[in-house]
Amino acid sequence: MPDSDILIIGGGIAGVSTAFHLAEHGRSVALLERGEIASEASGQNMGGLGGAGWGNAPDLLAYLTMGSLEIFKRLQIDLGHDMEFRLSGGLTGIHTEDQYNFIRDRVLSLKSNGFEGELLTPREARAIEPEANPDLLGYMYAPKRGQADPVKSTQAFANAARNAGATINTGHEVLSIEIRADGTYAVQTNHGEYNSETLVIAAGAWCGPVGQMLGLRIPIVPVRGQMWATESLPPRIFHDISSAESSFTWSSDNGSDDTTPPELTHKGDQRFTRHLYGRQRKNGEIIFGGDRQDLGYDFGIDATGIEVNRGHASEVVPLVADLPIARTWSGLMPFSVDGSPIIGKIPLRDNLHIVSGLASAGFGKGPMAGKLAADYIHTSHMPHVLAESDPARCVTEAE
Repeated sequence: MPDSDILIIGGGIAGVSTAFHLAEHGRSVALLERGEIASEASGQNMGGLGGAGWGNAPDLLAYLTMGSLEIFKRLQIDLGHDMEFRLSGGLTGIHTEDQYNFIRDRVLSLKSNGFEGELLTPREARAIEPEANPDLLGYMYAPKRGQADPVKSTQAFANAARNAGATINTGHEVLSIEIRADGTYAVQTNHGEYNSETLVIAAGAWCGPVGQMLGLRIPIVPVRGQMWATESLPPRIFHDISSAESSFTWSSDNGSDDTTPPELTHKGDQRFTRHLYGRQRKNGEIIFGGDRQDLGYDFGIDATGIEVNRGHASEVVPLVADLPIARTWSGLMPFSVDGSPIIGKIPLRDNLHIVSGLASAGFGKGPMAGKLAADYIHTSHMPHVLAESDPARCVTEAE
């Protein structure tokens, strides 16, 4: 098989973005994806993007959310890839007095630090989102939120990578990895062997098993998310929709421990909180999801969880209460145990890098995560913004 300077394992949005930006640097890069592009979490999510802006002193979260938003703009507007991208803005419903006080303080904090957000009355919210529930206490408006189609977008990044000179190989399952005496990597797949000087792990929820092939423990936990959709309808919902319930709950107890990532909706089989995100797609489907449950590599659909989520959605957008569910699906998200992304060089092995741990926001953070990783690999210089994502903090030798 042809050799490349850099080999990437994983064809989710972080992997294909890394390939795209490395190819733009003129590097010889190949990517291995065991399924099709966008066949895992990068193609199965809500399609939400963006955040609260850059702020006065941009941190990693600002870089990942807002940087990715700019890359989405570039691919669709400048490079002509149809991703159904638009800067829609987002509305977060507020259900209780405690949540209201929490969101009020959050908005004040955001604005004092140069971020963007507004606290709206239900009347103000309904002026921009007519189906919003008038009986809630209020809404937080995030103007820098956006949306795009997950499958089209991830495939667009793969096509952009190909156009820039990268090789994208689908249907290539990695079976083993050998580190040769000269320090190069020999990656055995079901289609033969690939060799490279530099290896990048971008395998999402499967980073742990890939790490084991290299004798490493990568603390990524596969967390199941599940979603549901209505039949296609005329335009009724115009923003990204969410709820303040989970962020309020996690602000006082994020549910984490030594082996459990923060900000899950369940502890074992017991629900800890409700989480919500959704939108109406260009094809007319209204889609919602939100559960985050650590069940290993279990893709099974929990019908009770779907109904809980539907009830939660109907509290923010009442029209969905009477709409039948047309389809359901699930995916596995890569949560790091400590809650921070894992992006950068793994010092325990030569020329080994990782882009993962983006949790439930991989679609909206993956493009910039890939660019930061690509720039790091190309220049051998770690940007200061990646300090909190340094793999040295958490990747260890396997026991």
